[in-house]
Amino acid sequence: MVLEHYISELLYRYNCVVVPEFGAFLTQRKSAGLHKSSNTFYPPSKILSFNNQLTTNDGLLVSYIANAEKVGYESMLKKVTEAANEWKTSLKKGNRIKLENIGEIWLNNEQKTQFQPSYKINYLTASFGLSSFVAAPVTREVLKEEVKELEEKVPFIITPEKRETVSIRPYLKYAAIFLLAVATGLTGYRTYNEMEANQQLAQEEAQERVSKTIQEATFFDTAPLELPVLELEAKSVKKPNFDPKSQEKTHHIIAGAFRFEKNANRKIRQLKRRGFNSIYLGTNDFGLHIVTYDSFKDPQEALDALQKIRRIHSSDAWLKSVK
Repeated sequence: MVLEHYISELLYRYNCVVVPEFGAFLTQRKSAGLHKSSNTFYPPSKILSFNNQLTTNDGLLVSYIANAEKVGYESMLKKVTEAANEWKTSLKKGNRIKLENIGEIWLNNEQKTQFQPSYKINYLTASFGLSSFVAAPVTREVLKEEVKELEEKVPFIITPEKRETVSIRPYLKYAAIFLLAVATGLTGYRTYNEMEANQQLAQEEAQERVSKTIQEATFFDTAPLELPVLELEAKSVKKPNFDPKSQEKTHHIIAGAFRFEKNANRKIRQLKRRGFNSIYLGTNDFGLHIVTYDSFKDPQEALDALQKIRRIHSSDAWLKSVK
């Protein structure tokens, strides 16, 4: 019987586990914290302590071990008491008791019980899977620091000016102000360009999401009589100049919608190398360039081809029917 093994199991669920005739192991919740000197973050946990004054048997530990090992309560109480007496005898001899995943107990020179908890296990179940980690401090560039650096290179020297003689120091002051304005202007220009680029990327991403939402709204897995076919008016698509025979095919399997026409042309070349009759279908209301896998007159043939393409090539393919 490994007594500390059962004590460790009970500490996950209870804040106090009493070992009869020996003492009690107590837990107290501790909030998450940051060690500033080492920049280490610690998750919420339970602080483990030991009190040798709480020796009265509350039945928790004995009942738990008796049920686990299928032994009677009185018999198990006797075994636990014997183990506790062995621990006490060992402590009086000056030995240290090391309890796995719990801690270490010993007596000091004044014969007072000392306890050093183990930090290998976090007994707080709400923090399961969380561990401590070290995060490097964040350093940020501040315009004020750039100004200070510039001031160190071009110091401001203010002295009383003499009208009779021409002094170069006022020009140094104006030069420093000019350099400061240039540095500030360059910083603002870079910030504006970054904001403009981010705004353009956000607009393109939003349009692509809208296009994909429209695409996902027209997936077909069954016959056209069971599911409605998305029909768009002719004015929603700007008809490009392509083969007149393809215009007779009103059911198109769409491969993608692209922001730039050069990307659409590249996609057409790729699909044609794979054996598809890919064409450029034009642009939609959002200005995206539409590329097809193939086009059909018969809606059933289009649905069969769509299911095959989605199964083998791309699950994002969808069907567009134009009147």
